[in-house]
Amino acid sequence: MSASDPAVTDLLGLVAYGELLAFDRLATDARLAPDLRRRAALSEMAAAEIAHYRWLADRLVALGSSPDEAMARYAGALEAYHDSTEPKDWLEALTKAYVGDAIADDFLRAVAEGLEPPDRQLVLDVLHDSRYVEFAATEIRAAVAADPKVANRLSMWARRLLGEALSQAGRVAAADRGGLTTLIARREGGEDVPTLFRRLTDAHTARMTAAGLNN
Repeated sequence: MSASDPAVTDLLGLVAYGELLAFDRLATDARLAPDLRRRAALSEMAAAEIAHYRWLADRLVALGSSPDEAMARYAGALEAYHDSTEPKDWLEALTKAYVGDAIADDFLRAVAEGLEPPDRQLVLDVLHDSRYVEFAATEIRAAVAADPKVANRLSMWARRLLGEALSQAGRVAAADRGGLTTLIARREGGEDVPTLFRRLTDAHTARMTAAGLNN
């Protein structure tokens, strides 16, 4: 795959804008934290996201692409997802980080299999740290244990997150020049888009169960 392959810049632009938005969201959601320990945890997540954005932007420049132009194609779909899933409280923010970010990570991890090194490794490196996933899951499980009624509310919220994520994935595909579809087809095994989405949904179901939520 050549460095000028548009599939590379398409995916890196998508990931870069996702990281930029994640920084904004986590920095805002940290203010919902009930104490300083939890606020610091989300703030650390936000710091990691902006560092990841810089890695991706630098790589796009090295490939001869403008980060702004590479990201702009997907701005509408990603912003629509975050605008439609604004958390109302700390637990909704955690669930969005746990469920929404994980769906995005699963998708990007799958698409990145169609890249050559070093770009494949770059995408894998910017995926969310498992420490933060476990932090969110632990907080959710503790909240459910303290008040079982919380499980129903957060389960409904998680189902909405899944629906919005898949809906906006369709908008991403519509905005794409075919690069992401090409990368999916390049993956070992030749999985098509509908099959990939079914696998993402299955992973979401397992993740819900692990956090003590209902599907």
